[in-house]
Formats: sequence, C-alpha cells, structure tokens
Amino acid sequence: MVYFNRNSTGREPEVIQSTLAFAVVVFVLVVTSLMIAPGADGLLGAYLAALMLGIACNDARHYLIPNELTAAAFGIALLRGLILPNASATSILWPVFRASAVSLPLFFLLLFYRYWRGRDGLGLGDVKLGAVAGAWLELPTAAAVIELAALSAIAAYTANAVVRRQSLRGMAFLPFGLFMAPAIWIGWLSEQLLLRWGYFWPG
Repeated sequence: MVYFNRNSTGREPEVIQSTLAFAVVVFVLVVTSLMIAPGADGLLGAYLAALMLGIACNDARHYLIPNELTAAAFGIALLRGLILPNASATSILWPVFRASAVSLPLFFLLLFYRYWRGRDGLGLGDVKLGAVAGAWLELPTAAAVIELAALSAIAAYTANAVVRRQSLRGMAFLPFGLFMAPAIWIGWLSEQLLLRWGYFWPG
C-alpha cells in the first residue's frame, strides 16, 4: 500500500505515478484473466492477479510477503474449488492436498538450509506462497512455477550484477516472492489456455 507523506518534498508526483502504473498493470491483468477464462473462474483469476501483483510489489520493496494477501489468495482457491462446474462438497479437499504437497517440501528445505548454513534460504512467506501455488494449480504446473520463479530470480540477480559490474555473492538476499507470485498467475493462465485447447483436464 502506498501512503502519501505530507512532509516530503517532491515525492507526491513520484507516488502518484507509481500508483497509476500499479492501477494500469492491475487493469491489464484483470482484463487478460477475464478474456482467457470468461465467467466465474476468470473473475477469481482476476482477483488472483491483483493479489499476486500486490505480493510481488511488497516483497520487492520491503522483503516481506503479507499474510493477509496470501490468506486471501488461498481462501479464493478454496472458494474456486466449490463453485466451478462439477464441484462437490469434497472438492475443497483437493486444493488443500495440493497445497500441502507443495508447501511441506519447501518448509523442510527451509529447515534443512537453516541447519546446514546457519541462516535462512527461504522465508515462511515463501512457504505460504508455495501453498497458494498448490491450492490454485495442478502439481506439475506448481512445480514448473517454482522452477520458473527460481530461474527468473537467478537470471535477474546475475543480470543486475553484470550491469552494475558487481561480483556474484552466494549470500545475496533475493525477494523470491517478487518472482514466484507473478509465476503463480502465469501458471493459472497457462492451465486455462491448455483447458481451452482441450489439452488439460483439472484433477
């Protein structure tokens, strides 16, 4: 969230531009979601897009993934399991299972890395975001999303180091949510396109 500081000098135009840019990106993502998946799933996908963009921006700026946003995205995934065609009372269990299947390995990786290196390699926010990926996506797609996010983070860090002529550091701290959150929406969008072409059937 962006706050206006009345005591700042010359900050208002910059904040206004950032807010307008954020609004434009949200609008484009929402329209894209509704065009690719008209109906209830597209509307829920539009909410996912807005939440993932909010997570990415906050993690990039503060190195923090807000619990409120991940909880909202997870809750919408459960709602999605209940309102889509052929949904039943047990449909909510499958997103929960997938969320556990994705987030638990990430949590164990967090614990192992902390024990091995004496510092965090992943944050709990990243683990919770993994649960969101599992709740929204089929397991192969969720695995591809995590791989895409990891490769994107490494590529962005390497490119930034090359541009700034800095050496690569193994201890560098990267906002993983900046890359993983958009990848989740891209994964959802990919599944919708495959479903539209008849190559994908949700489990």
